[in-house]
Amino acid sequence: MDLFAGHLAVLPLFRGLSPLQLAAIARRAERVAYSPGAVIIEENALAEAAVLIVAGSAARVSGPELLGRSEPVVAGSLLGEAAMLVETTYGSTVVARTAVRAVHITRDAMQEQMLQDPLLADRLVQNLAKRLTAFADELRRVDTLLGKEAAAAKAGSAVLEAPAKAPASKAVTPVA
Repeated sequence: MDLFAGHLAVLPLFRGLSPLQLAAIARRAERVAYSPGAVIIEENALAEAAVLIVAGSAARVSGPELLGRSEPVVAGSLLGEAAMLVETTYGSTVVARTAVRAVHITRDAMQEQMLQDPLLADRLVQNLAKRLTAFADELRRVDTLLGKEAAAAKAGSAVLEAPAKAPASKAVTPVA
C-alpha cells in the first residue's frame, strides 16, 4: 500500500493531500493484475474507475492523437482519471505488454470518501482548477502565437499582392 500511496502522491490531482487521505484512497482501491495482452481499458467503454499502473508496462493502442501504432504506458500512469470523479467513457484502449499490477480507484469509493472528508474534495477541486487554469493559459499562448503568425502571413501576402503603382503623371492644365 505504501508503494501505491507513493504513486498517488506525485500525481498532479493528488498533490497536497495528507498521508492519511492518500492512505484512505489506497485502502478503498481495488487491486488488479493483468496478463500480457489483456485489455486494461477500452476506448468508448463505460468508465467506472481510474486505473493506476503500479508495476509492469502497457501500451495505448487506440485513442486521440495516437502517434504510431502504439505508445508506451509506464508504471505510475493514471488512466481514465475523470472516471473516479464523474460518469464518462474511456478515451483510449490500453493493453498490458507485460504482467501489470494496477489499482482501480472507483468513482463510488472516491465519492464516499469525499463525503466523509470534505477537505479531500476541496483539495481535488483546487488541483483541478490549477490544471484547468494552466491549460487555459497554454491555449491563450498558442492562440497568441497563431494570431501573430496569421498577421505576419497576411502582411507578407499583402506586400506580394499589392499592385505596382504607376508613377503619377503630371496633369496638363489648358491655358485659355
